[in-house]
Amino acid sequence: MEIERKYLVRKLPTDLDRYPHVEIEQAYLLSSPTLRVRRMGDNYILTVKEHVSTLSSTAIHNREEEFALTAEAYAELKAKCGGHTISKTRYRIPYGSYTIELDLFHGRHAGLVIAEVEFPSTAEANLFIPPDWIGADVSADPRYRNLALSIAT
Repeated sequence: MEIERKYLVRKLPTDLDRYPHVEIEQAYLLSSPTLRVRRMGDNYILTVKEHVSTLSSTAIHNREEEFALTAEAYAELKAKCGGHTISKTRYRIPYGSYTIELDLFHGRHAGLVIAEVEFPSTAEANLFIPPDWIGADVSADPRYRNLALSIAT
């Protein structure tokens, strides 16, 4: 089970390039359940995600399974996605016992910056206090889901 919160970013942390980062390209084959292919650096992954509804939190709850792909299989599947692709640079920023994944989007979403934090439990997600450079919590706003961004113009 993946439990995460998603935030807009008010200002970038200082010295962002000192944090580990990777280029990501991802495309979507299906929306329900979500079927995604992703290139993350030199890794290729097929992901199946299914949203799990919960009333106890605004955090996002998903069942998620990942499968390794070859570069060739990734290219074939990506070609079937009809252009529903996003690209971004992901930075991994330590924050207490958590890691903030900060995504700088490219292409038609250039300028959009979203931070995500994964949690081991709903209780921890509900208690999380982000650093001051993080802005509004958009976990419950479907416009900021990667699938929606891949379709948006």
